Amino acid sequence: MKPCGRRQWLAALALTALLAGCATPPRPADAGPDVWYGRLALKVDSSRPQSFAAGFELRGSASAGELLLTSPLGQALAQVLWSPQGAELRQGDQVTRRGSLDELTTELTGTAVPVQALFDWLRGASTEAAGWQADLAGFADGRIQARRRSPQPAAELRILVLP
Repeated sequence: MKPCGRRQWLAALALTALLAGCATPPRPADAGPDVWYGRLALKVDSSRPQSFAAGFELRGSASAGELLLTSPLGQALAQVLWSPQGAELRQGDQVTRRGSLDELTTELTGTAVPVQALFDWLRGASTEAAGWQADLAGFADGRIQARRRSPQPAAELRILVLP
């Protein structure tokens, strides 16, 4: 391949990757009051900082539900299921089971996500969660931010709910 051709090919590949990062998969038509779609990002400031971003489809309630995480192109990355009997993470052929959703999220991200408060935040209710502070100022635009200050590690959760 000529140098000029290679540069054009790399530029086209970079542009495709950039556009794919901006793509939002279409929302299924069966959305109901207990179903949310959008994008989320979680950043945990642990000794080895972690960050995660994905599209999501969330169904159910704090006691029983399902979370599907997707790539920018809509490809399934992982599925989390929970009920009073426990929680599990499915990634391809791998399944990780734990006794609760808090236990599973703590193991995976280094911090427990306040699930009960999260469902309330998605409905626009400013429910308090130990150590977390929610900012619902952008709720009308589908934006929710929550920060955890204590206990350590600090964490930030950003959610964009799509209409």
